[in-house]
Amino acid sequence: MKDTSSPQEKNSELDCSVAGYDYELAPELIAQNPAVPRDSSRLLVVNSPTTGTETAPLHHIFHDLPTLLRPGDLLVMNNTRVIPARLYGHKSTGGKIQVLLLEEQQHNCWLALVKPGKSFKQGAKIIFEAKGDEGVGEVISPSSPHLLTATVLETDAATGGRLLQFDVPEGKSLVQLLEVFGEVPLPPYITTSQAADEQYQTVYAKQPGAIAAPTAGLHFTPELLQKLRDRNINQAFVTLHVGVGTFRPVEVEDVTTHQMHEEWIEVPADTVEQIRATKAAGGRIIAVGTTAVRALEGAAQSGNLQPFCGKTDLFIYPGYQWRVVDGLITNFHLPRSSLLMLVSALIGRQRLLNIYNEAIAFGYRFYSFGDAMLILPSAI
Repeated sequence: MKDTSSPQEKNSELDCSVAGYDYELAPELIAQNPAVPRDSSRLLVVNSPTTGTETAPLHHIFHDLPTLLRPGDLLVMNNTRVIPARLYGHKSTGGKIQVLLLEEQQHNCWLALVKPGKSFKQGAKIIFEAKGDEGVGEVISPSSPHLLTATVLETDAATGGRLLQFDVPEGKSLVQLLEVFGEVPLPPYITTSQAADEQYQTVYAKQPGAIAAPTAGLHFTPELLQKLRDRNINQAFVTLHVGVGTFRPVEVEDVTTHQMHEEWIEVPADTVEQIRATKAAGGRIIAVGTTAVRALEGAAQSGNLQPFCGKTDLFIYPGYQWRVVDGLITNFHLPRSSLLMLVSALIGRQRLLNIYNEAIAFGYRFYSFGDAMLILPSAI
């Protein structure tokens, strides 16, 4: 049967289909190391067609940002800090195990992805060795300062992970011990990086709890932040501890049925006041990264932005009604990801794919250590 759907109908269907968010990327465009200095990365500037006529993307360097924003604009940044969430250990029977902590659900009790995990039933024990202690695993003793143990409490159906109860000395938390036992986890597509751990943290990282960096913020330097302040481009902070909800792939064909995993957010009262004052004075709210977007919009689900501390499972895709955010700084995201869908909600899916194709043609670097986009409500 001949397809009589109009182009608009086809686009609408693709907006809701995970296949509509696919694109091809050569492996050499996946950034393995960050730009040095941080603000020497490239910046592709585009406008959102929702408030004006579409204009062609403009090619800049990230340190141009103070001249691209307006005095009175407000940058909202995610001040989460990546924890050393990857642990290597072994079963009490000797088999090697890799653990990625996701989130603390009770004191020293963490939801984690365990690899290989099929054989890890309730009651199984994992022993972790302190980094650099060769051979200490021969002594399986939880009382040893060089060893850390965890017990599997149950399987988590939503993530396929395990709930692990860690045996931590009284008066301490697991987070305090992770510097000794854990490693900062880089995404799986970063395979040959020479980056130091601090290069995978924003310069304003403060609140520990994320398992991945809010990567749009990696481009800022202290000097650039000061130049922005000098131009009366102000800064406010939210916290979203990046977890499985951010990087979990969309595995359903109909994106409207995708269920986001909850992530912890805090939007403090002083940030809410800064946003209200900025909007009242005619300034724009520019979110730094998709996680800042989810924090702000998640705190405004009642209809108005309010101070909020708790969890959000907000999933943003085309058709979303924006409540807080006017513009966005973001990196280039993986195909078929919820992050690509969020950015599409701001500028349109097909237009975003066209912009990605231009970025590919110009050799932009993609993903966590890659280059950035600036999306503004109107053309520069």
